[in-house]
Amino acid sequence: MLCEEKQMTDFRFIPITPHPLLSPYVAKIHVFESSGRLPTKEKKLIVPNANFKLTLTYRNGIEARIGDKTFIQIENKLSLTGLIDSPVILDPQEDAQTGTIIIEFNPLGAYRLFHFSYTEVKNQIVELGDLIGSRAEELQSQLAEASALDLKLQLLQNFLIKQLEKTAADLIYDYCINRILNSKGLLTVTQLEKETGYSSRWLHNKFSEHLGTGPKNLSEIVRFKQFYQAFSTGANYQSLKEQIYHHYHDQSHFIRAFKRFTGTTPTDLQNSMNELATKHYTS
Repeated sequence: MLCEEKQMTDFRFIPITPHPLLSPYVAKIHVFESSGRLPTKEKKLIVPNANFKLTLTYRNGIEARIGDKTFIQIENKLSLTGLIDSPVILDPQEDAQTGTIIIEFNPLGAYRLFHFSYTEVKNQIVELGDLIGSRAEELQSQLAEASALDLKLQLLQNFLIKQLEKTAADLIYDYCINRILNSKGLLTVTQLEKETGYSSRWLHNKFSEHLGTGPKNLSEIVRFKQFYQAFSTGANYQSLKEQIYHHYHDQSHFIRAFKRFTGTTPTDLQNSMNELATKHYTS
């Protein structure tokens, strides 16, 4: 006799309000709690949203696959996810209760808080201790000793506020980021050249220094984000078609972007969409 299928895994995203000093740089903070792994047939897809992620897995670990690489986020370790421009598949490391704090930094935030080569962490998940050394190790010890979730969140935000005090804003870079975000990814590099007076090569180097990728790639992620937000909250692909032509040359151009960022087609994804994918993106 066939075994009964495993009961649906319970999971939830708990939104946390960032400290006012961090709010210009933090896109969102949430706590992810799960009773175990999702069923095998479920698609555990995380789509790029142009944010960096600082993750503390305080119960169980997380396994993430980016392209052909698998990364393990170990329990009670801090991990930093660089800019991602390809789909991510993730699941708890063990089929057991899982608890994770996720702090997402917008493109203005990461360079103000951490100082290393951002090109080296693009499409990578790296232990924070490997990037900033003893400061991360000390923080991890404090977090492991803090039994209450509220205290863990307070320790993390206090640490980030201290990091913020060490760096001044890069006004040209910040201007370019805001222009791209406000245009919803439609601003071209040529327009940025005209508005700033800097060459495309200079801008690419500046973005690579602070973001890990160039302005064109960021614009493509931000542009696609507008559609995926609507798509992931239930908008039918057919109903979005009219908007596509305001952002993409034609439908095939859009389909290429969709496959690049999700690994599949709109129809296939709509048939396999689940709450993990939607809540992670929109929570």
